[in-house]
Parts: sequence; C-alpha cells; structure tokens
Amino acid sequence: YGPRLAGEILHNYLNNSNEPLAVAFREHAAEDGHHGWHPNTEFGVDLKTLLCNDRTMVPGKEYHGILRLDQEAEVDEYRCHDAHCTFKETAPLWVGKRNPRIFNGRFITMTQQHDGQPRLNFKRLEMGADFSVEKYALGVYNEICVALEGLVEK
Repeated sequence: YGPRLAGEILHNYLNNSNEPLAVAFREHAAEDGHHGWHPNTEFGVDLKTLLCNDRTMVPGKEYHGILRLDQEAEVDEYRCHDAHCTFKETAPLWVGKRNPRIFNGRFITMTQQHDGQPRLNFKRLEMGADFSVEKYALGVYNEICVALEGLVEK
C-alpha cells in the first residue's frame, strides 16, 4: 500500500478496468495489433486555446491554427505534470468567396484572383459533329470582349 509509480497505476487501470476509456483502449489494441493508442497520440495535456471568434471551442467545429508545446510533461517517481500546449487559431486566408466569378459564358469564365487580377478560364471543349474551329475561336473572342468590357473604364 505504499507509493506506486503513475505508469503502474495507469497500466493496471487500462488492462483491468471496465470503464469506457479502458475498454476502448483494449479494443483498439486488439483491432490494430498494437499495444495501446497510436504512437503519435498525446494521452494527457493542459491545453490553452486562443480563438478568434468563439469564447470556447464548439464541439464538432474545426479550427485551423498552430499548436505549440510550451512545456514537456514532468514525470518522476511520486508526481506527474501533464505537458502544456497552446493552440492559436489563425484567421482564414480568404475572406468571402475564393476566386469569385466575374463572367460566365458558353466558352470561358473570368474569375478574380485574390490580388484583384482577372483570370480567363476556358470551359471544356466539346467537339461534336458540328464543331468548327472558326466558330469556336470567334465565340471565345466575343466572350473575352464582353468580359473585359465590364472591367475597362470608359
């Protein structure tokens, strides 16, 4: 009944307990042929979150950001301190729709890049029985003229 190592207590708990965590641990080990969780899984950490909009994390919502290990776990014979991490949510790169369409024609579309520059995109070329190179080229030319008309100030 004297002091025991935390690893020994945890080992006994995971292998002998009927608690959901221990049962899941044993099922995962049996399925994958591993002993325990995935090797890159951190079992217990203190996590500080710095979020842009939410006050606390919302279950099921994905957050994009940076996770940093501030302090490694301290484990000795009589005490254990979990690792300390900080998660900082980063602002999304694109505010609004990415590359919005300026023009949508039969042969081409024109989108606006994040730097404001227009970009021409050709639609899939359908070469049926009545396909004509001249008609196609003239159609593309006419659509480019219409698309650029809206961008050029008079």
